[in-house]
Amino acid sequence: MTAGDDIYGSAEHLAFRETVRKFVQSELVPRAREFDHLGRIDKTVYPKMGALGLLGIRWDPQYGGQGLDYSYHAVFLEELALCDNAGVAMGISVQTDMATPALARFGSDALKRKYLTPAIRGEHVGAIAVTEPGAGSDVAAIKTRAVRKGDEWVINGSKMFITNAATADWLCLLAVTDPEAGYGGFSQIIVPTDRPGLTYQLLDKIGNKGSDTGLFFFEDVRVPLSNTIGDPHRGFQQQMNQFQDERMVPIVMAPVVSRQVWEATLKHSQERVVFGKPLAKMQVNQHKFVDMMIQITAAEEFARRCIRKVVRGEDATLDISMAKVFCTAVEQFVANTCVQLFGGAGYCWENPAARAFVDSRLVSIGGGADEVMKQVVAKILQV
Repeated sequence: MTAGDDIYGSAEHLAFRETVRKFVQSELVPRAREFDHLGRIDKTVYPKMGALGLLGIRWDPQYGGQGLDYSYHAVFLEELALCDNAGVAMGISVQTDMATPALARFGSDALKRKYLTPAIRGEHVGAIAVTEPGAGSDVAAIKTRAVRKGDEWVINGSKMFITNAATADWLCLLAVTDPEAGYGGFSQIIVPTDRPGLTYQLLDKIGNKGSDTGLFFFEDVRVPLSNTIGDPHRGFQQQMNQFQDERMVPIVMAPVVSRQVWEATLKHSQERVVFGKPLAKMQVNQHKFVDMMIQITAAEEFARRCIRKVVRGEDATLDISMAKVFCTAVEQFVANTCVQLFGGAGYCWENPAARAFVDSRLVSIGGGADEVMKQVVAKILQV
């Protein structure tokens, strides 16, 4: 995005961008491969982010947030996308965009002080627990039950593909609390991960190695009823609202990663000589670079459109659903094309195109698969 952009071209935005950029380039980029080998983000990163105000940009200052609008958060996500590790970007965005939004918007004062404030400070790491072995994008099909017993919920079931599984201090759980009430029978509940009966198992992913993803098993896990976020009959609707935050993450990040990989590939192609001519000067490759830039530019504009709507507080469901499909497809197209242009080097893990190729495969699945997003669009368009 350009400095003169009408969304975030102010002096305040530029100063904030510089703060985020310095942190990402000094604290995350040098450790990118370390986090891959560790298989998770070193938890010491979070307090450093909290001290800079990066974990509660949009949230209420009385709980430690900065109270800024989404334009500042978009700046944060753009710079985070340049951390050279998609898993790290995902793990951090789980904290800021997937585990805390519902708590920040609907949680009680006591619940926010107990869980949101430490998360904003970076003292706690959060995770979102919705997907199950038999229910992914079809959220209404989840089976994990929370049964009320006295002043507690007793939870049984399992959750799958949970990012920050090994590092999370608490989960924002979506569970069935009234199986007869349809969409009114779901509740969002904060579940500390140290509760008896709660265990996890890590998964071995093909990409996004810098984040820890796993399954959680709940066996008579007890938490206070006061850990319920908002209206206990509105958990499904609250989670649908939170999904919009989650889907904005790849919308904002995908064009940034795409442009970064495009630039690295162009530099390589200008320097790599084949048959006495730079790769970039061959017409077949010039057209590839042009095709990619057309797609990248369109994705950037689509992202801006969504950001503007979110900043203005408009219903952006249609745009977000379409943009998630489009922007993630662009990232995959660019990564795939750039691997080809790098040749054999593009098939090595240290190559930026190779990592983008593997890591970007997730973004059209997580947070609502392309097929589900298209169904949402079809319903809104009444086609």
